[in-house]
Amino acid sequence: MANQLWIKKPIEKLMLESSGEGNQLKRSLSSTSLIALGIGAIIGAGLFSLTGIAAAEHAGPAVTISFILAAVGCGFAGLCYAEFASMIPIAGSAYTYSYATMGEFVAWIIGWDLVLEYALGAATVSVSWSRYLLEFLSSFGIHLPTQLVCSPFEVVKLSDGTVIDNGLVNLPAILIIWVLSLLLIRGTQGSAFLNNILVCVKVAVVLIFIALGWSHIDPQNYIPYIPANTGNYENFGWSGIATGAAVVFFAFIGFDAVSTAAQEAKNPQKGMPIGILGSLVVCTILYVLFAHVMTGLVKYTEFANDAKPAATAFAKTGYDTLQTGLVIAILAGYTSVMLVMLLGQSRVFYSMSKDGLLPKFFSAVHPKFSTPWKTNLFFMLFVSIFSGFVPVSDLGHMVSIGTLFAFCLVCVGVWMLRIKRPDLKRSFRTPLVPFVPIMGIVVCLYLMYSLPIESWYRLAIWLALGLAVYFGYGKKNSKLASEE
Repeated sequence: MANQLWIKKPIEKLMLESSGEGNQLKRSLSSTSLIALGIGAIIGAGLFSLTGIAAAEHAGPAVTISFILAAVGCGFAGLCYAEFASMIPIAGSAYTYSYATMGEFVAWIIGWDLVLEYALGAATVSVSWSRYLLEFLSSFGIHLPTQLVCSPFEVVKLSDGTVIDNGLVNLPAILIIWVLSLLLIRGTQGSAFLNNILVCVKVAVVLIFIALGWSHIDPQNYIPYIPANTGNYENFGWSGIATGAAVVFFAFIGFDAVSTAAQEAKNPQKGMPIGILGSLVVCTILYVLFAHVMTGLVKYTEFANDAKPAATAFAKTGYDTLQTGLVIAILAGYTSVMLVMLLGQSRVFYSMSKDGLLPKFFSAVHPKFSTPWKTNLFFMLFVSIFSGFVPVSDLGHMVSIGTLFAFCLVCVGVWMLRIKRPDLKRSFRTPLVPFVPIMGIVVCLYLMYSLPIESWYRLAIWLALGLAVYFGYGKKNSKLASEE
C-alpha cells in the first residue's frame, strides 16, 4: 500500500524502546566518553591525508577557509542532531530521526545511505592506515610481500622511493578491520576505554605538530593566500575553496556517530548534545590551526599527490627523531576512527532490523556482551572486501556525498517536527529554527554540488540497489506497517 511508504514511527514508541525495559544495550558511556567518541571519529584520515590534497589541488593556503566552511555546514547539522539525540535517545542516528518525522521510505533511504558514511568510511580509513603502516615498517627495514599490501587497482609509492604496483590484496587493511570488529563484539565499554587512550595520543600529537611547527612557518608560503582560479571550477579561487571544503568534509565525518550510541549513554538527554557539539568545536579549532601550520611549513604545490602531507610538512621542522612518533600517532588516530565508524554502522543496522526492515540476524544481541554481534561480524566481512580491493580515492568521495545527504535530511526533520509536534519535550533545542535547519540544508547541498559528478553517479547506483532491497524485503516485513 502506498501509504506505508510515509508511515511514521510514533515518538512515544521510540522513547519506550530507549527506556530501561525496552533497551537491550548496556548504558556505559559518560558525556566525556561521548566527546572522546566524537573526536575519535573526526580526527583521522581527513586531517592527516586529505588536507594536503585539498591545498594542492583546490584551495592553496586558504584550505583553512575550506575547513571553516565545512565546519559551518557541520555546525548547522550538529545543532539539529543534538536536538534529535536529546529528544529521541535511541540507536540509529539519522535513520531513527527520519522514521519519526518523514516516514518509513525516507528512513530506509537514509539508513541505506549511512552505509556509505560508516561502512565505506571505515574501509577508506583502513586503506590509509595500511599505507602509514608500510611507512612505519620500512623505517625499520621491514618490507612485507608486495602482493599482500595493496589492491590490484592502485599503485603505492613510499617516501624512500619504493613503488608497489603488483599487489593482489591489501591484507593489513583487512586485518585491522577484523581486529576492531572483534573488539566491538566484546562491548562498547572496553571499546570506549581503548578509544579514549587513542584520542589522547593523537590530540597530543596534533598539538605538538602545531606547537613545534609554528616557529618554522615561512610567511612566503602563504603568498598568494587564495591562488587565482585556473578557469576550472574546482581549481583555486573561491570556487576552489568550496571544492576544498567538500573534500576536507571527510575530515569532519564522525561527529554524528555519537548519536548512534544513544542507547548506550548513561544520560543521553544531557550527554548527546555535549558529545556532538563538544567534539565538533574541539576538532574545528585543531583543524584550522593544523592546516595553517602545515601550509606555512611547505608550499602548497608540494603536496600534490602526497598521501602523507603531515609527515612531509613536519620534516621541515628538523625534528627527525619525532617522525616515527608522528606516524605512530597517525596510526592510532586512524584506529580510533575505524572503531567508531564500525560501531555506528552496526547500531544503524541493529535499529533497522528491530523495525523489521532488515532480517532478524542484524538485531541479534550477544547473551554475554549485550552487543549486536552478528551485525559486527557481517560488517567485518563486508568492509574488509572494500578494504582489500578498492582504491582509497574511489571510496572517499562516496563517503562525503552520503554524509552530506544524511545531514540534509536531519535538518529537514528537525524543522518538520517543530511544526508538527511542538509539544514534545526537548532537553536541547536547536536555536533560530527554521533559519539553522535551512542554512544546514543550503550549505550541505552546496558542498554536494562541489563534488565531482562521478560521486553523484555512484550515489544514484547505491540508492537504486537500496530501493530494490526495500521493496523486495523491508516493505513486506515492516513491523510498524503490520501493527497499523
